[in-house]
Amino acid sequence: MSDPTQAFDREAIHHHYDLSNEFYQLFLDPWMLYTCAYYRDPEDTLEQAQLDKLELVCRKLRLHAGERLLDIGCGWGSLAIWAAKHHGVRVLGVTLAEEQARFAHDWIRRAGLADHCRVECRDYRDLAALDPFDKVAAIGLIEHIGPGLAGGFFEGVHELLRPEGLFLNHGISRNHTWQRTPQWDFLIENVFPNAKLRHLSRLTEQMEQQRFEILDVENLRPHYARTCRHWAERLRLQETRAIALVGERTYRTWLLYLTASSISFEQSSLNLHQVLVQRVEPARVLVPTTREGTYASWPRRAARAQAAGA
Repeated sequence: MSDPTQAFDREAIHHHYDLSNEFYQLFLDPWMLYTCAYYRDPEDTLEQAQLDKLELVCRKLRLHAGERLLDIGCGWGSLAIWAAKHHGVRVLGVTLAEEQARFAHDWIRRAGLADHCRVECRDYRDLAALDPFDKVAAIGLIEHIGPGLAGGFFEGVHELLRPEGLFLNHGISRNHTWQRTPQWDFLIENVFPNAKLRHLSRLTEQMEQQRFEILDVENLRPHYARTCRHWAERLRLQETRAIALVGERTYRTWLLYLTASSISFEQSSLNLHQVLVQRVEPARVLVPTTREGTYASWPRRAARAQAAGA
């Protein structure tokens, strides 16, 4: 018997992410990253900040050549391709969006990475039979995990990781002053049908309940405010093309959504937390106790020449 939550999630993702690859290309960077960027310099472009975000994720996961990485909710394949190309890992990315999976498959083929990287249109709950992964990333996925399901999600990730493996969860959380508003109801109805926001404390509690050890927590809230503002500005400049692709109502809905999101992050109503956890193996310590390794030998302008693609 099929799981009704899987069918709902698939339909919700289809509603949002299968809108049109061409539409997303109007306001995203060339690497098609639809998650919070990382502005190492406040004046950085969106393109540079998104490349730095990819590198930040890989460094936090301490990827090593030959390791196996699972990217749950992989989008158009950008992290999978970056990690395979620049860190030598073997990557499986999964997404429920068919348009994203097709885009990623073609991109991987053009990049000549098919031996190291693949993206499948597949539910993460159907991966239990696979061999354990060394590292797992979920970048911008937790917001789509429905009510009462986050604990099960973290349990599933735990089972997909080998002992001592690392998991990075990158997602939106709400602070304790956040309240449901008509604007939120509008967002649920028109943009994110399965959106669910949680407090950071609740997320970390659920991770610990699934036998994860929390190693590092970082709030990128100001970075997401700037990211959403960049997206809104870029979409506004593409008004004519956007309306031709998706219609005026959808264009205006998305412009409102991106602008309102930027304001919510600026006002601290919403946060963006990266939480790094480890599947505990008491006999060994895999990760150093400082952050120095994350930032050591990181060029100030990480792979700017790669901004045009893989």
